[in-house]
Amino acid sequence: MADVIKEPPGSHEPTEYVKTPKKAAASGWIGSALEYYDFFIYAQAAALIFPTLFFPSGNAQTAIVASFATFGVGYVARPIGAFVLGHWGDKHGRKNVLVLCMLLIGASTFGVALLPTYSAVGVWAPILLVILRLIQGFAVGGEIAGASAMIIEHSPFGRRGYYGSFTLQGVQAGQIAAAAIFLPLSAFMPKEAFETWGWRIPFLASVVLIGIGLWVRLGVLESPLFAREVENDNLEKAPLVETIKREPREIILSALLRMSEQAPFYIFTAFVLAYGTEDLGFSKGFLTNAVMLAAALSLFNVPLFGHLSDKIGRKRMYMIGAAGTMLIGVPYFLMLDSQVGVLVVLAIVISLIPHDMQYGPQAALIAESFTTRLRYSGAGLGYQLASVVAGGPAPLLAVWLLHTFDSSLPIGIYIMGCAVVTIIAVILLPEAGRVQVAREFEDGAARPIPTPAAAPAAKVPVPSA
Repeated sequence: MADVIKEPPGSHEPTEYVKTPKKAAASGWIGSALEYYDFFIYAQAAALIFPTLFFPSGNAQTAIVASFATFGVGYVARPIGAFVLGHWGDKHGRKNVLVLCMLLIGASTFGVALLPTYSAVGVWAPILLVILRLIQGFAVGGEIAGASAMIIEHSPFGRRGYYGSFTLQGVQAGQIAAAAIFLPLSAFMPKEAFETWGWRIPFLASVVLIGIGLWVRLGVLESPLFAREVENDNLEKAPLVETIKREPREIILSALLRMSEQAPFYIFTAFVLAYGTEDLGFSKGFLTNAVMLAAALSLFNVPLFGHLSDKIGRKRMYMIGAAGTMLIGVPYFLMLDSQVGVLVVLAIVISLIPHDMQYGPQAALIAESFTTRLRYSGAGLGYQLASVVAGGPAPLLAVWLLHTFDSSLPIGIYIMGCAVVTIIAVILLPEAGRVQVAREFEDGAARPIPTPAAAPAAKVPVPSA
């Protein structure tokens, strides 16, 4: 049911504005859940199973590096997806492109379950795996920016941080859903059966999330802000080009502010599985349970910090989280290297708290930095440039640092460096908030958006190449 939001005087919002923030939040949530369901099962498989199934080199370390390299390959395709899908999203509508993203993510995840291994087809096995990762990365390149735009544009101005946080809360939900399938299988199936065919079950199960996600996403109205731009014939002919020309600073700073969130997250949730089993001697079940405990806590933390960003400001909340990440970098590895179970669990749980302080306000912080006509393109480029320089390479770089210096200390220093970059980027990023809303509504601000029954949905074209 639509909410009629009445904004306080002087807010720059229209006096009466029809939005459906809960439905939009649910759509973004399920998209992130599917994306990170795939991330988690792939990260576990890349650390524990794929080295022997797809990269049998005879050297365990080389196989792990090759496996994590395919993990990173998906991130190479993300900026391409951001370019193409962001452009489509600013021309043809958020909803249409988000449905396409979900179909591609789901199909590529499901496809991994059907792959033959190296022993069956030789070098074609890793080649096919890379192709599926590229498709998945392309689709993910348009997912989070589009979902964030859809939610922010459906949300009342004073609660954008809270509603926007549900895009990223889906990350933890996806991890937990993956663990609920992966952990029992790996723990109770005979090892030979699990490594032969049991690992495929979590990838096959993604079809359930795909079905639910499409049902939710198809039921969401197009963004009311985008619908207004369509009604006013106010769309850009080349939104991608215009974004790069008009808002290059926002794109670059949006990417750099994610350094402290992206790189440490993949170290804390993916690299730790390989490091903890291969170098510290813990069982994969013990480490996975610890990561899941941290993810469960994040289910509450992410919307909490998104809500707090509505109260104290996005930039302030974000910088507190980046400072926390900087402080935890070295102590995190000292606690892991103690090889004391309680300290290891504590390190893993604590590590995600400053991450959540950044994750909560991130969707609103980045989306509000761009105008409606350029938001999908601009936010997508910012998000996915960060994925290339921070997210994808992080586990691989962590493995290299560990074995080059024979110490985990350089990884902790690397995390600290990422946090410093983020703090500088956030300082330089203009405070979006009301400045952005003023830009957003500078044309025809007083006119209310039509109700859903009268919304000009027919004017929104279907995406095409």
